[in-house]
Amino acid sequence: MRITEAAKRLGMSPRMLRYREALGLLPPVREQGAHRRFGPDELAAVAQGVELEKRFDVSPAELAFALRVLTEPAVAAAVRDFGVRIGRVQVPRRALDFEKEKALRLLRPSGGPRRPV
Repeated sequence: MRITEAAKRLGMSPRMLRYREALGLLPPVREQGAHRRFGPDELAAVAQGVELEKRFDVSPAELAFALRVLTEPAVAAAVRDFGVRIGRVQVPRRALDFEKEKALRLLRPSGGPRRPV
């Protein structure tokens, strides 16, 4: 179905559906004339996104960013670092142990015996 009918079934405007597409929140299916086509899978995906937005009180843009965090390692690392900096994310214990061991190695005189940590 075309975007007008899909939007009507989803209870939103065609403009909002295009906005969600621009954010990457649905895979568009196009026919040869470059018109958008929405089937049951696309409608279900949009409905699922809307449900997540309502359940977690987030905007479509916030949901799109959450997907970037999940799919782009550099974005995930930057967000994790920020979370650690502001105290909302704990550094994994293994990472702290690794950093401690690395610091001790750097402080140890070369050739000296290893001390237990």
